[in-house]
Amino acid sequence: MSRVSSAALMGVDGVAIEVEVRVSSQLPRIDIVGLPEAAVRESAARVRAAIASAGHRFPDRRITINLAPAEVRKSGSGLDLAIAVGILAATSAFEPAALERCAFVGELALDGRLRPVRGALALAIAAHDAGCTQLVVPATCAPEAALAQGIEVRAATDLSAVLAHLLDAEPLPRAVAPAPSETSEPLSSPRCLSSVRGQATAKRALLVAASGGHGLLLSGPPGSGKTLLARCLPSLLPPLNATERIETTRIHGASGLLADSRIFGTERPFRAPHHTASPAGLLGGGNPPRPGEVSLAHCGVLFLDELPEFDRRGLEALREVMEDRRVRIARAHYRCDLPAAFQLIAACNPCPCGWYRSGQRDCRCDDGAIARYRQKLSGPLLDRIDLHVELRPVPWSDLNTPTPHEPGSGERSTALRRRVLAARALQAARGDTSNAAISDENLDMRVAASTGARALLGRAVEGLGLSARAAHRALRVARTCADLAGEERVGVNEMAEAISYRAPSMSEEQGRRE
Repeated sequence: MSRVSSAALMGVDGVAIEVEVRVSSQLPRIDIVGLPEAAVRESAARVRAAIASAGHRFPDRRITINLAPAEVRKSGSGLDLAIAVGILAATSAFEPAALERCAFVGELALDGRLRPVRGALALAIAAHDAGCTQLVVPATCAPEAALAQGIEVRAATDLSAVLAHLLDAEPLPRAVAPAPSETSEPLSSPRCLSSVRGQATAKRALLVAASGGHGLLLSGPPGSGKTLLARCLPSLLPPLNATERIETTRIHGASGLLADSRIFGTERPFRAPHHTASPAGLLGGGNPPRPGEVSLAHCGVLFLDELPEFDRRGLEALREVMEDRRVRIARAHYRCDLPAAFQLIAACNPCPCGWYRSGQRDCRCDDGAIARYRQKLSGPLLDRIDLHVELRPVPWSDLNTPTPHEPGSGERSTALRRRVLAARALQAARGDTSNAAISDENLDMRVAASTGARALLGRAVEGLGLSARAAHRALRVARTCADLAGEERVGVNEMAEAISYRAPSMSEEQGRRE
C-alpha cells in the first residue's frame, strides 16, 4: 500500500487530495473510489499505458485506488501522475521515503509524456497548505505553479523523468517564476485616451473612475465614443501589485486561459463579454464549477456594452456581487466562493434606436418602447454605479482635429496615469485599496468633508431623491475628486462634481415635465 499527495480544483481554489493505492493478490482489476468523475475514472487506461511506456511492468493484480477525502467530487485529469506514482510505489519501484512531503500533479499521455493541467497555481497553494514542501508538475505549467510561495516546484516532461527523480538518479529542474518584465505579450491592447475626440466631461469622469476604482455608466447615441472611452480605461489604471498578480493568475489558470505558460505581468485584466452571455457565463457555475466573467475581471475591468441587452437575471445578480466583491455559489453537491472585485464600466443607448434627443436624427421609438427599454435596468442596479455620464454626438469641429501623434491632439494616457498613481498613493497611505472600497464605518473619517460640502450633499439628497447608498457613493467620489486636486478635505467644489455625476440629465428632466 502507498499514499501519494496531490490536489484537485474546486472553482478557483485547490483541494488537497491523498491518493491511496492498495495492490492485493486477486484477479486483475482496477477500482477507483472516492467520487471520481469520468475523466478521473478514465485515468486507469492512461496510467496503464504510461507505466508500460516508461519501461515498468504494470502489476497483474487487483488495484484499489481511493481518493481522499471521499466526500469531495474529483474532476479533471490532474490526478494521473499521482495515481501512477502510487502504483509504482506500491510495487516497490522506489523507496516510499521519496514521497514524503512531495505532491504530484499532471495528466499522462499514453507514451508517458506529461500534459499541462488547469489551475497549477491554485493546486500548488493547496499542496503547500497541506504541508508539502515539493511539487512535481508538467514543465508547461511549471512557471505558473512557481508563483506559489513556500513550496519548491519541479518541472517534469514525462513519467520516466519523474521516476529518475524519485530514484535520485537525475533530479528534476527547479521551476522559477518569471519576473513581470519576462512575461509574454500583454493580454490586451489598451488604447490611448488622446485618440478620443471631444467628450471632455466623459474623459474627466474616466479619470475619476480610474483614480478611485469607481463604476461608470456611459449613455449616449451610437458613435459618440462610449466603447472607445471604455477601452481606454486600462491605460489609466495602476499596474498590478505582487498579490494581485498572483490572484489574477490563479483565477485565469483555473479557467484554462493561460496558454503557453503565459502568466500575468502588471497589466490589469479587461473583460468585455457579449450581451448574449448567460447568467452562468457571467457569474460562474457549472459542474465542476468554473469562474465567470466577473471573476475573470477580478482586480481589473468588466465592460458591459449594450447593458440593457444583457439577461435580466444576470444583471440583477450583479447587485450582490458588486457589494460583496465575490460570487458565492451554492449547489446540492458543492459550495465555493469566487473572487470578483472588479471595476464595472457599462455603456447603453438612450432608446432602442439610439437617437432619442440626440439632435442628429429623429428617434423612431414610441414612448412605450423607450419606457420598456429603460425598465430593463432596475433602480437598485443603477444605484450601485457611482458615475453616470450622458454623452452627446461629437461635432465635426472636434472630429477634425490632429491625429494622436500630432501636437494638440489631447492629453495622453501616460500623463493622466501619473495623476491616477498619485491619487492611488494617497488612498494607500490612508489604508485603503481604493476610495470605492472604503467601508461605511470609515467613510466619514476618510472623506473629511467640510460643513459646506455636507450641506450641499444634504440638499442634493432631498432635491434629487438620492438614496442612502447613493449619498455614500457620492461621498466616495468626492473623496477621489479631492485626491486628484491634492486636497486633504472634501470641499464644496469636489462635492458638486460628485453630485453632478448622480444628477439626472436635462433630457430626462424635460421628459418628466412633458
